[in-house]
Amino acid sequence: MTRRERLTATIKGKSVDRPAVSFYEIGGFDVDPTDPDPYNVYNDPSWKPLLDLAEAETDLIRFASPGQTPAPSNPRQEFFSTVTWEEGESRFTETRVSIGGRELSSLSRRDRQTNTLWEVKHLIKSEEDIRAYLELPDECFRYDISVEGILEAERKVGDAGIVMIDTGDPLCAAASLMAMEDFTVIAFTNPDLFSRLLEKLAEPILARTKKVAEMAPGRLWRIYGPEYATEPYLKPRHFRDYVVRYVEPMIRSIHSAGGAARIHCHGRIKKVLPMIVEMGADGIDPIEPPPQGDVLLADVRREYGKDLTLFGNLEASDIENLPSADFERVAAQSLRDGTAGEGRGFVLMPSASPYGRTITRQTMTNYETLVRLVKENGSPA
Repeated sequence: MTRRERLTATIKGKSVDRPAVSFYEIGGFDVDPTDPDPYNVYNDPSWKPLLDLAEAETDLIRFASPGQTPAPSNPRQEFFSTVTWEEGESRFTETRVSIGGRELSSLSRRDRQTNTLWEVKHLIKSEEDIRAYLELPDECFRYDISVEGILEAERKVGDAGIVMIDTGDPLCAAASLMAMEDFTVIAFTNPDLFSRLLEKLAEPILARTKKVAEMAPGRLWRIYGPEYATEPYLKPRHFRDYVVRYVEPMIRSIHSAGGAARIHCHGRIKKVLPMIVEMGADGIDPIEPPPQGDVLLADVRREYGKDLTLFGNLEASDIENLPSADFERVAAQSLRDGTAGEGRGFVLMPSASPYGRTITRQTMTNYETLVRLVKENGSPA
C-alpha cells in the first residue's frame, strides 16, 4: 500500500498491510530547514536526519488550515492593534483591543532556542473584560475563506500521506483568551457569562467549518480544544455544555461533506470518552498513558476501538529521555495495545514533538525505533 492508501484505510476502518506511524508535528508541519531565520529551530543540523526520516519513512499527516482574509465589512482594525519587537533573543508581540471604554492587552514571547509561543499576558483578565469583549461587532470575526493552501499541501504530500485540516473549537478560542486560572474560575462560577462568550466565538467557527468542509470535502480534520473541559480543570457536565454543544455540529458539517473528525484531547479523557463517541467523532489523539492521562490504551481499544480510530499513545518526553531499550519496550506495548482485537485502526504516534533547537542521538534512535517496530514487529490493525 502507499502511505496515503494506508492512512485512508486506517481512518475508514479497513484492513491495512501494517499499522501506520506518525511523528505528529515532525512531518506534520511542512518546515524549511534551510531558512536562516534565527527563530527557526529546524535549521540546526541535528534536525535534518529526523526531518528526512519523517518524510521518507512515516505515514505523513500534514497539517493544513484554510486561508483567511478579513471580509470587506470587517472593521477589526478599528478595535485591534498589534506591535512586534525584539529584545535579546526573544520576539515580543503585543495586541491591544479598545472596546466598551476599556483597553484590553495581551503579550506573547517567542524565544530563538525553542519552537513555542509563551503567553506572558492574556487579553482577558476579568469578567468585566469579557463583557467588554462581547461588545465587539460580530463583523470583526468575518473572514473570506480560501482552501488553496490545503489543496497545495495535498499536492505536495502526494502518495506519502494525507492532509489534515486543523481547527480549534469555540472552547479553545474562548479559553485561550485567558490565563488558565481565570478561565477555570469564570467557566465554573459564571457559566452564563462564559456561555455568552462561547456563543459569540462559535458562530464564525461553525460557519467556517461548514464552508471549508464543502470547499475541501472528504478530508481528515483535527479539532483541538476539548481538553480545556476535562478534569481536573472542569467537570464532565461542563464538557457537555462547552464542548459537545459546539463540536457536534462541527462534526456534522464535516461528515456531510464526506470527511472525518479527529478529536485532539490531552490529559484525563476517561469520563468524556462516551461523549466524544456520542458527538460522532471518528478518531482521537493522543490517548496519553497514566500519570499524564487516566486510561490505558488497551482499555480504549477494547471499549471504543470499533467507534474510533486511535492515534497515540507515546509521551514525547519518553522519546527524548528514555534509554533506547526502555523506549522500545514502551513503544512495542503501545503497538500491541493499539492493534489488539477488533477496531477501526491505530496510528502509532507521540503526544507532541521536541521543541528545542537540538536533537540528541538518543532522541533520533528512539524515533528510528518507531519506524522499525511498525515495519518488522507490527501486526495489521
